Amino acid sequence: MSVSAAPQKLKAKTKWLYGIGDIGNALVNSSLQFFLMKFYTDAALILPVLAGNALLVGKIWDAINDPLFGWLTDRTNSKIGKRRVFMLFGAIPLALSVALLWFVPPGLSQVMTFVWIAGTFIFFDSVWTLTNVPYYALTSELTDDYDERSSLTVYRMVLATPAYLIGAALTPMIVGFFAVQRTGFAVIGIVYGVIAALALLISAGGLRERPNVIRSEGEVNPIKSLKEAFRNRPFIYLFVVYFIVNISFAFAKTLMAYFIEYQLMMKDAISIALGLMLICVTISLPIWKWVSTKMDKGPAYAIGMGMGAVALRVLWFLPAKPTVLIYPIMVLAGFGFGANWIFPWAMIADVADYDRVKSGKFRSGVYYGVWGLATKISEALALAAVGWVLTGFGYVPNIAQTPHALLGIRLFFSIVPAVGIFVGLPLLFKYPLTRKSHAEIKAKLLAMDAAAKNDA
Repeated sequence: MSVSAAPQKLKAKTKWLYGIGDIGNALVNSSLQFFLMKFYTDAALILPVLAGNALLVGKIWDAINDPLFGWLTDRTNSKIGKRRVFMLFGAIPLALSVALLWFVPPGLSQVMTFVWIAGTFIFFDSVWTLTNVPYYALTSELTDDYDERSSLTVYRMVLATPAYLIGAALTPMIVGFFAVQRTGFAVIGIVYGVIAALALLISAGGLRERPNVIRSEGEVNPIKSLKEAFRNRPFIYLFVVYFIVNISFAFAKTLMAYFIEYQLMMKDAISIALGLMLICVTISLPIWKWVSTKMDKGPAYAIGMGMGAVALRVLWFLPAKPTVLIYPIMVLAGFGFGANWIFPWAMIADVADYDRVKSGKFRSGVYYGVWGLATKISEALALAAVGWVLTGFGYVPNIAQTPHALLGIRLFFSIVPAVGIFVGLPLLFKYPLTRKSHAEIKAKLLAMDAAAKNDA
């Protein structure tokens, strides 16, 4: 097995084609994160705890499918490529799964509603994993260069963040065009699903995987591959901090619409506030790219998330009435959380290089599979917890909330996620894979590949 570790500078065309693949993903992902729970509680009129528990049950399958599908793509041998084949053939099923996610048949019993939500989420999650794990693994495989990976991720996020903004800011506006919320959300599911499928087809159709990556063999045993990933010290650092940060961020994303509508009584400003935050995320991307050339990725990531945590903490002090202060706080949050759009995705590619030096195996799929597991489990736990919190604090949809219900929304939108992020920051400042250590890893990979080529 030979996989070149030489620096691989990418053409701008390749970066743009790669970025296109995430447009649909971002559109779907943001709409789910910000509004799926609100669709269940306020449009489909489902008990928050019922919806939250059904989503959590759907994540049990996630404990298997992310690393398993990642391992499967590592082991795949196809003329189309290891990763592209899944993107191409999974695009249409992805569109169907997204559409079903935003539709709940009326008149179902509580038991059948639970089954429907869990079943459609499992279907969506399976197809999402089969298409997205190989897509994200391309970050590691299109280039071996420490800084080019950050650049590749910036191109992806420059395209994905506006789509994420549309999913977050325009979804309530689009739903508002319809007299019945359920109809509006059903249309959202169809439109966003089609866009996600087309984006994947365009990206996979234009990209070409490197021949030596296609020929590489992954680990034969999926259990061994998973065990080796969790023996990887830099990966453990990154996994733990990302899990903590992401579950905290998921609390904030899920409850943001509730906070703005019920605490600030600014329902009409939800789209404006979310849009402003995500515009600032987009503006911040080249800034964080520049920061990454001046310092290591771990500390740079920590600085950004620290800024975001400060913004969340300040939100606690906003009064229970409309206020323009929400807008400058959204600006600070956007510039801070922009770091979360770049650094973790570039850092996981470096972790795969570290593993390749130790094991001789090319296992990007497994690492991005476990990464997907961390992402979705943390977000599912946050969704379920939001359901418990809303029910436990006495939330009733579409009316003015009691002080007790507002306390629950404020607490888990502001204080809890801010504390969670601050807890994870020390690990990022101590993150062991630096620019210097990665240069040493690349040198070892070059020597390994040269020896393999001479033996061939």
